Amino acid sequence: MTSDAASAHGASLAPLAGRAAPPRILDMPPGDLGFAWRALSADDLDALHALIAAIEDHDDPPYRTTRDEAAEMFVGDWKDPLNNTLGAFDDDGVLRAYGAVQVLPGDESTVRAFLEGGVRPGDRRRGVGTALLEWQVGRARQLLAASGKDLPARIAVFVDEGMDDTAAIVERARFAPRRWYTDMRRDLSRPVPEVRLDRPLVVAPWSEELDDQVRLAHNEAFADHWGSEPQTPETWADGRTCFAPQWSFLVLDKSTDRTQVAGYLLSGRYEQDWPSLGYSEGYTDILGVRRAWRGRRVATALLTAAMQAYAQDGMEYAALGVDTANPSGAFGLYGRLGYEPTRGSVMYSIEL
Repeated sequence: MTSDAASAHGASLAPLAGRAAPPRILDMPPGDLGFAWRALSADDLDALHALIAAIEDHDDPPYRTTRDEAAEMFVGDWKDPLNNTLGAFDDDGVLRAYGAVQVLPGDESTVRAFLEGGVRPGDRRRGVGTALLEWQVGRARQLLAASGKDLPARIAVFVDEGMDDTAAIVERARFAPRRWYTDMRRDLSRPVPEVRLDRPLVVAPWSEELDDQVRLAHNEAFADHWGSEPQTPETWADGRTCFAPQWSFLVLDKSTDRTQVAGYLLSGRYEQDWPSLGYSEGYTDILGVRRAWRGRRVATALLTAAMQAYAQDGMEYAALGVDTANPSGAFGLYGRLGYEPTRGSVMYSIEL
């Protein structure tokens, strides 16, 4: 939905402060669960990382979270961990479950609240996850109501493929599956095609000097993608713990004195994931092409440049994630370049 369409839609909706139905007082989960509940802070980082590691070791997803990645929960004014996180501590002060809620500040078409959390395996199946999710949904409703944006709104949580217990909990909380995502990989032992762009388009390494232009290009390129909202400078910089600038590329248009970013590809190096995956990979986090430059092989040139960089550094695979209903036809592009599906996830949501 474009911003104009969203505004028109929003004009026909009741005020979000009412639609969100926020609880006036947000109660903590019940005491009979046996835990002390309080907000998390940066002082809890080691405990949080240990809990996430225990959850991932048990559930064995194809990724692992580093301590630096866990620390991202406490970075960014909009995250406000004092009010938007909750941890369950046992009598020995050990963190047994956690939940977090965030509403991104740049949303203009749909105001979104994202939930994340988890419960230590030994504490599952006794209502802890259900109680934590109830608190998260209540807090999300409060944040959406306080946003001051009378637009469509969404409370969303992502569930990895195969996590049936988590899916059941969110479905009981009236979340519905809304969007499906697929990770794909491409064997780098196969030859990487050479792609030549017509001048004045050139492939160039990512540079910090052009990064804000890349952000603006991303906002334009993804304006017609479902679920995408503008990135502010703060949210654009968020989550870059594993950013790999040496694997990131731009396509620049130098037809005028002012160089323009036509397309961009940003990569991550997630070494902590490789043991659980069973292979090494270069991961394409973000790929976009501005509308005026589509149909000129910009995305293909970026992908092949990244694949060559991954291969030169000894990676076995190139990998990326794709929205299976992406309107840009990206799923077909990746398939033509030799990417194959590996695993998936589902976004569950409550639409308001």
